[in-house]
Order: sequence, then C-alpha cells, then structure tokens
Amino acid sequence: MTVPLAASSSSIHVTLGEVAAALALVAIAAIASRAWHAGLEEDIGVAVVRSFLQLTAIGYVITVIFDENSAFLVLALISVMVVFGAFTARHRAQQVPNAFWPLLASLGVAAAATLGLVLGLGIFEATPRYVVPVGGMVVGNSMTAAAVALNRLGEDVHDQSRRIEATLALGATSSQAVTPLVRRSLRSGMITLVDSTKTTGLIFFPGTMVGMLLAGADPTDAVRLQLILLYVLLGAVSIAALMAITLARRNFFTPAHQLREPPEP
Repeated sequence: MTVPLAASSSSIHVTLGEVAAALALVAIAAIASRAWHAGLEEDIGVAVVRSFLQLTAIGYVITVIFDENSAFLVLALISVMVVFGAFTARHRAQQVPNAFWPLLASLGVAAAATLGLVLGLGIFEATPRYVVPVGGMVVGNSMTAAAVALNRLGEDVHDQSRRIEATLALGATSSQAVTPLVRRSLRSGMITLVDSTKTTGLIFFPGTMVGMLLAGADPTDAVRLQLILLYVLLGAVSIAALMAITLARRNFFTPAHQLREPPEP
C-alpha cells in the first residue's frame, strides 16, 4: 500500500518576507543569550546563515531531481548525504580512532536497509518525491545517533582506561573489556528518538505530521504517515548506532588486545 502523500496535500506558498519575519524569534534567542552572557550569539548567527544557504541550495537541487525523475540522481544525492554525515559525525567523536570509516559504513547500511525495505514492501513509491525526503530523514537521524553513541563510547574508554587495562591484564578480550561501555553508548545514541517516539501525540507533534496538516491533508493520513516514518527512523537509528559501535570499538585496541593511546584532539 502506497501512502497517498501527494494526493492528500495542497501546495503552500511561503514568501521570503514571511521567512524574514520568523527571524524575530531568532533575535529573541540571541538577545537572551547576550543578556545571560551565554556566548551563543555567534553560533546562532552562523546557524541562521548556514541553514538559509544550505536549504536554499538543496531546494534547487531537489527541484532538478524531481524534474529529471532520475534514480541515478537520487542515489547520488543520498550518497553525498551519507558522506557528509560521516564527516560531520566524525568531528563529534574525536576520541574514537579512525571514526570516519565505521560511520560511513553504518550510515550507508542504515540508509540502504531501511529505504530498501520500505520500497520493497511498497510502503512508498520508488520515485524521487518519496525517496529523497525519507532518505534525508533516515541519514540525518542515523548520523545523530551514531555520533552520540561514538562520542559516549570515546569518552567512557578515555575515562575508564585504567579499568579496561586491568581487565585486559586479567585475561579478558578487548570485546569483553568494553561490553559495559558499549551498552551505555548504544543507549545514549538511541534514547533521544525512543523518548520522542514515546511522547509523540501527547507532548509534541512531529514535523511531518504538522507539515501535512498545514498543507490540508486528512488528519488520519497525517498520523499514519508519521507512524511509518517513526518506525522507519527507529529501525535506521538502531542499525546505525549498533553498527558504528561494533566497528569502531575495535579501533581502540591493537591486534594483541592492547589499549591504544587516545588520538590527539
């Protein structure tokens, strides 16, 4: 069954003036940061400029992909998302040796597995209008989960290096020595999405559902589509976090099961 997304929603025209008016809320955040000496004004400004430039550029790219209706262009765009996602997540996991390749592999597998499954089951049509936004959500959430998980793992290994070395000295393998840390890291990577899924519909409405309702879609269709996306994202996040940790934990140790020196920041 294909989700009738396009058929159930009407177009919404948003002017640049309306976008600029929304910056009033950003100005409030910057003023509050300055008043409390939080030092976030520069970060807020950079975030605003980058988001405008990046979203504007990707808007034109997606328009071309939709017009061309090319599977090759869709695959190229998702591949670029995966590569940039791995680079971005690597900077968050600086205490993990050679974190880029585990991140690249985990994001690629998570994207391929989840998109392949939903397309194979006929949940979404195999067209750019469906694959591009869903693929972007999958890669983005997978990147965040994998980065948080590896960041936690790197910090825990660094903080508990003496305990790990003592465990290794007693005859444990590297896998056995870091198993408790792996469990905590996996939980850290997934807990945000799990908690948000628990509270969906009670505390907040997710973006996709809000967007469809604003576009005039039937509430039932909006809810069902949001449920599908939540379940897809949970699967993708689980795959990405687990695979990233499984591959990256080996990088902390030598082939002789000795703890490596932590990488330079």
